[in-house]
Amino acid sequence: MRLFRWLSARTIPPRFDLRLCGWDLAGPDHASDEARRSPALARADHLEHESWQEFADWLLQPQRALVLLTGVDDANERTRLLRLGFGDIVDSQVSLREIEARAMRIAAQAKSLPRTRDIGLLRLDLFARDGFVAQRALGLHPREFALIWRLADSPGVVVSKKALVRDVWRLAHVPDTNSLAVHVFRLRAKLALAGHAGLVRTEPSGGYYLNRAEPPAVFAPFMLAESDGQEAKAMALSSEQIIPWEPKS
Repeated sequence: MRLFRWLSARTIPPRFDLRLCGWDLAGPDHASDEARRSPALARADHLEHESWQEFADWLLQPQRALVLLTGVDDANERTRLLRLGFGDIVDSQVSLREIEARAMRIAAQAKSLPRTRDIGLLRLDLFARDGFVAQRALGLHPREFALIWRLADSPGVVVSKKALVRDVWRLAHVPDTNSLAVHVFRLRAKLALAGHAGLVRTEPSGGYYLNRAEPPAVFAPFMLAESDGQEAKAMALSSEQIIPWEPKS
């Protein structure tokens, strides 16, 4: 079975409807891993502002690499979107057969993407965009997950603040805010609740790294809930309380 997703509330135009080529459209009832890793089609001029904002929040390039944007007639705009990491960009005159060929290429590339990374008892799941210990989710926010996934690229190697801001925030300069420190603080708090308090370390000269030599603590089964009590517990267990705690909005 070949699945694809359509990222618009509008009806799929026939020229982009892969169901005419024997594909199945992944709907709300398709919550499987196969559906999450399937090619996603979107017509650029049918996407609302909120959808483009969602694309902007896809901080990891492998997520955007599953998206085939159609209806982009300007060559410079296609080039810009490709550089942002989208899987493919085509103009409005593309044929359905070409759409299918490009979707098949994206599907083949998706199979080669790393799905998970294991760090001790912690499993990072790229497509769920969360960490799991004993099959319980840590409840990581997108940038918290992006941070630890980036650090997991090279465990034990210090990643500078500039590199993290570039790779996670997509900025060429370090802003005059403590956003990076705040996200590291919250990430450490959630890791501490799951018994991995010493996993993310700070290098004295600046930057952060994953300390894979840190053995996980013995801990009782945990549940991260959206409650003030859990937020307070996360703050208390944080391994570095050097900045004010900010509750989730």
